[in-house]
Amino acid sequence: MEEGKTKKKVMVAIDESECSHYALHWALDNLRETISDSQLFIFNAQPLPTYLSASTYGAPPADLITTVQENQKKVALALLEKAKEICANHGVEAETMKEVGDPKEAICDAVEKLKIELLILGSNGRGAIQRAFLGSVSNHCVHNAKCPVLVVRKPAWKN
Repeated sequence: MEEGKTKKKVMVAIDESECSHYALHWALDNLRETISDSQLFIFNAQPLPTYLSASTYGAPPADLITTVQENQKKVALALLEKAKEICANHGVEAETMKEVGDPKEAICDAVEKLKIELLILGSNGRGAIQRAFLGSVSNHCVHNAKCPVLVVRKPAWKN
């Protein structure tokens, strides 16, 4: 990289899914030059489980909420450490970040806050009907992130 030139910022969003880890590996294998010359962020957003929000049965006990949040934090940290290790094995240094909240919103907010120039996401391959009912993080980010978005889908022949 030339002196005086600022590094581009690239973010890979990961979760527990195989598709997000495939996207990370794909990016490291196929965008090696871009990524090695960039500041790489590995991002994880842990949604608050819906059963912990207040319902018609009342709010859940505070100790249950605390336990679930602590477990989510452990899962997120383990995911991020594994991703950081994968990056290091490819000779790439990465920064990790985690948030709690709706992944769609958290990813787009992080992109804007960090001034990310390329967002990389995995695609879980949901069909149109599933996306309509369940929503799609990648679809939301393609339409709302303030940077180019690369959605990586694992080919069916690699399953």
